[in-house]
Amino acid sequence: MKKKVLYLITKATWGGAQRYVFDLASHLPSERFEPVVAFGERGRLAEILEQKHIRIVQIPSLGRNIALISDCVSFFNILSCIWREHPDIVHLNSSKAAALGTFAARLLGVPKIIFTVHGWPFGEKRNPIAKILIWKISWLTALLSHHVICVSDYDLQSAKLMPLIGRKVVRIYNGIDSNMQFGSGELVRSVFPAGAAITGTIGELTRNKNQWALIEQARKDHAMHIAIVGEGEDRQKLEGLIQAYNLQSRVKLFGFIPAAEVLRGFDTFALPSLKEGLPYVLLEAKAVGLPIVANRVGGVSEILDKPLSDFSLEQMVQKTIALY
Repeated sequence: MKKKVLYLITKATWGGAQRYVFDLASHLPSERFEPVVAFGERGRLAEILEQKHIRIVQIPSLGRNIALISDCVSFFNILSCIWREHPDIVHLNSSKAAALGTFAARLLGVPKIIFTVHGWPFGEKRNPIAKILIWKISWLTALLSHHVICVSDYDLQSAKLMPLIGRKVVRIYNGIDSNMQFGSGELVRSVFPAGAAITGTIGELTRNKNQWALIEQARKDHAMHIAIVGEGEDRQKLEGLIQAYNLQSRVKLFGFIPAAEVLRGFDTFALPSLKEGLPYVLLEAKAVGLPIVANRVGGVSEILDKPLSDFSLEQMVQKTIALY
């Protein structure tokens, strides 16, 4: 009899956590597992899951920001979802969904609860009171889970400092397909002058990804051309900064494009992030052979210092299935 795996994630847009859910859900052996993905905000993840004929469930009240009333509604909606689906395994991703989902799954007696940490949220820049509160919520989420997956040794070490959870924590690296195909990147090169040296970055347009730093650098270095690929809540702010510095000819925002289609259009890959788990895009940049300039946050150092063979999609899936 197949085991039903319910993946829960806050947003079904596209980023590292969403790709992780997609990779697992789409690579489970169909004769052994039935994947279902539940989420709050709909986006690219939901679309490509539908293309793969993987069943999805939307929980509209589930949002990223903390809001007491909507979070209470989300909790009961998650509870209802788990009750209806009756999964053998609940696999939690992203902090908000994990915190609410762990409590709901425990109340309903789900046989196995797995929590994947895509970078501990208390590592973000916040005021001290908020960091303490988020640490406690993260610890309680881990405590109530049966297994905790950290995607980097960096996060694994933080987990081992938490009381009572050390034995349930394991590190499983994110992985990419060794046969992955990459496009020419002409879409990027075509909008810059011929011969321009292009520094590119890819990621959600948010404070943690720190695209601001590249724009500031281009302001000082008049020979620098920057390609920023991604979409997100900070797009208007970044556009305003580019206009204020009169950098429209040298700094371009491309919106969302799959990394594999644009990486070959860069001469250098930059990752100025303030916080990371284990970024897929850095694995892909390494696979393409690009020179990399990156802040060594989260698992970034591990990608830079280890062979690419350590980050295999097949290994990731098999090690995770072993926990199921």
